[in-house]
This record gives sequence, structure tokens and C-alpha cells, in this order.
Amino acid sequence: MKKADPASDNPAANTRKVFVKTYGCQMNVYDSQRMADALARDGFVETSTPDDADMVLLNTCHIREKAAEKVYSEIGRLRQLRARRQKAGADLMIGVAGCVAQAEGREIVARAPAVDFVIGPTTYHRLPDVVARARGGEKVVETEFAVEDKFEHLPEQQKRQVRSRGVTAFLTVQEGCDKFCTFCVVPYTRGAEVSRPVAQIVEEARRLVDAGVREITLLGQNVNAWHGEAQDGRQWGLGELLHELARIDGLARLRYTTSHPRDMDDALIAAHRDLDMLMPYLHLPVQAGSDRVLKAMNRKHTGDDYRRLVDRIRKARLDIALSGDFIVGFPGETDADFEDTMRIVRDVSYAQAFSFKYSPRPGTPGATMDGHVEETVKSERLQRLQALLGEQQAAFMKSLEGQEIAVLLEKPGRDAGQLVGRSPWLQPVICDETVGKIGDSVTVRIERASANSLISSEAANRRRAA
Repeated sequence: MKKADPASDNPAANTRKVFVKTYGCQMNVYDSQRMADALARDGFVETSTPDDADMVLLNTCHIREKAAEKVYSEIGRLRQLRARRQKAGADLMIGVAGCVAQAEGREIVARAPAVDFVIGPTTYHRLPDVVARARGGEKVVETEFAVEDKFEHLPEQQKRQVRSRGVTAFLTVQEGCDKFCTFCVVPYTRGAEVSRPVAQIVEEARRLVDAGVREITLLGQNVNAWHGEAQDGRQWGLGELLHELARIDGLARLRYTTSHPRDMDDALIAAHRDLDMLMPYLHLPVQAGSDRVLKAMNRKHTGDDYRRLVDRIRKARLDIALSGDFIVGFPGETDADFEDTMRIVRDVSYAQAFSFKYSPRPGTPGATMDGHVEETVKSERLQRLQALLGEQQAAFMKSLEGQEIAVLLEKPGRDAGQLVGRSPWLQPVICDETVGKIGDSVTVRIERASANSLISSEAANRRRAA
């Protein structure tokens, strides 16, 4: 792997600022950080506002409805900012990266001439060269899927940069997807499934931990499909990789997301049983409860397949909590189909979930299917589903009251004397600063649960005393 220029770790050597706006998933958060790392070699430092930036980079997501339109609206605002900067004798470079960049390509620079360059999610290791070409006056569109391994061409993350991002970190181990769910654009914007090799992942994880990271979340569009080559030439699965990472001294917690039910194999389930470091929280999207709708979605599992899988996982790890994704109103979904979704939610019981109305993504099979559901019907179904999911989340949060739980302290709280950490199940936990310092794993008693966070007894006592 290429080494970073030592000057990039010296703030005084940097004279240009970049603002990266991130849309969408955790993988985009990781990608934004790595793009900032790549730009650091060219003397860019990150800034928290576009107002003083020399470059604004929009790292886009194409999953949600009207994603591209939101990007164009943002470009319009940046065009006005550039005009103001130019009047003051400065300038502003504008770049678009991520999945909208991959999907729209040259249409972006045709429709929005203010954009200087467009770069896809598999080619951002070429970012310094793209920026140099754009600075020379070329309108650069770099959206061909890369043949080379981009991770081999990215600079090492500098300790200073890692520390500034906190004690938790994302680490992408797998990209792309071969499942071709009929509602999803990922295979078209991120390409085929690609798994990073074991040694490369472990090396990056060790550097993160050496810089103070205590919790690592492994990322992939379909992370449990990861099958990476080990040094002995064998193909490992995610369960084996988790065991290897658990041996890193100083690492306290492991997580991974997002998973597909078809790739939840015995070794990975056993890892949940055997590794205390692997947190008892699993995001396992089912998307729908109706077998007919699941078939139309090309999910390749049935509702009962999913139920049996959940039973196996819960037998392996008794304290595991599940989250999921749900789409309502997929083309052809009937009232009976929707009731099947409500039934599977009741059967499984989720600690947290994400639910959305189906919106057609251009270029996907779902967009051309017959039987699109009326918006009013989709809205009514979503409201009912979210009410049920909300009840389940509230019940799970309530069940933690009075329990002593492990918390990784991550950052200062909003109020004086507070620290905020995360429970094993990802909820924010409000703690008193006397329990430890940022980066510590501590045990606290939960006095009260709110809608989205937990309050420790020590923090509650401080509030009463105040």
C-alpha cells in the first residue's frame, strides 16, 4: 500500500480546505473519510463548513426517492456560493462523488456546468489526479468501474485524522452486490461483489486501533457475503474474519452491517455465540413478509426461511437484538401481502427498524413492473407498520431499565458533566463523567429509557442534584 506524504500529517503544511457533504449509508461515511485522506496528500484539510472551503465534494446516495434532484438543488446553492467567492477574489471547486455520480455520469456536468468533476465510488482513489485535471480546465467524469483495487492505492490513514474522528470507526470489507433485488440500484452503481483480502483488512484494523479506535464496524453492501483470500490461499468467510480481528489487542468491540439472510452461514452464527467482542445486535433486513412479494423482489428467501434463521441466531446468542428494513407498497402488494409483513414483524419483534414506502429507482426491474400501489395506500400501510415497530422499539428500550449494561464511552454529552456512550445494542447512553473517560468500556445501571436513548443512574442523579 502506498504511503502518505509525511507533510499531510502536518496541518501547517496544508493551505487548502475541503468540505465533504455525505449522503446516505455508513459506507458513504467511510468513503468520505477515505476521500479526505486521499486529498490530504494534495495539501487539503477538512473543514466543517462550505463557506471557507476551496473545494466542496458531494458524496451522494441513490437509494432514496428524488436523490438526484436533491443533489442538483445542492449544486445550485454551491453555484451561488462560488459566485460570491469569485467576487471576493477567491474560487470554489465543486465535485460530485458516490452513487448518483455513478448513475448520472456525464449528465451531471451537462445539466450542472458548475460541477468541475464527477467520480464514482470505485474510483475515488484517483481523486488527486482528477482534481489536478479539473484544475487545468477539464470537465472530468471518472465513472468506469475500476479494474485495480482502490484500497491498494489509497494512502494510509494518519493517526491525527483517525483520532479526530473518535473511538469508533467504519471499515469497508466488501463492496457491490450480486443479489439484484428488483427494487435496488446497488448492483448498477457499486458493481459486482468484491471482497478485500484478509491481510489488507487486518492491517487497516490494526492501524485504527493503534490510533485509539476501540470499536470497529465492518461494512459492505452485502457484508456477510464477504469471502476474502487469506495468506494461506484459502477463502475465509466473515465468521473467520471476525475471529481474526478479535485477536487485536486494544480492540473492545466488533459490529458489521448490512447483511442478507441468504448469507448468514453457520460459521457466522457461531461467531455470535463464541465472541463476546461481537456485539449482540444484528441488522438483518427481510424487506417484506409475503412470499409472493419476496419472490417479486428477487429476495430468494421466504418468510418462514427468515423466521427459522432468526430462531437459530437467537439460540446461539440469547441477548441478541434485531433490526431490519421494510418496504411497503411494492408493485402488486395487496392488503393480504401487507398483513403478512405485519405478521412477520409480530413474530420476530425488532429492537429497531427502518421502513419506507416503495419508490421506483430508474433502471431497476421494479420500476417497470405492473401494479404500482397508490400513494395514499402506501402511506396508510407505512403508518400502521411504523406504529407497530415503534411499539416494539419502546418495549425493548423499557426492558433495559434497571439493568446493568456495558457502555463504550464515545464523546462529551450536551450538558456539563455528561459523557455519551453506546450500549451493546447501539442506543446512546447518557452517563456521568465520573464513570470513566472517552474510550473506556464501563458498566452502568440504566435508570430510565427515553424514545431513543438510555439514562444511567449516575447521570439521572446528577440531574436531580442540579
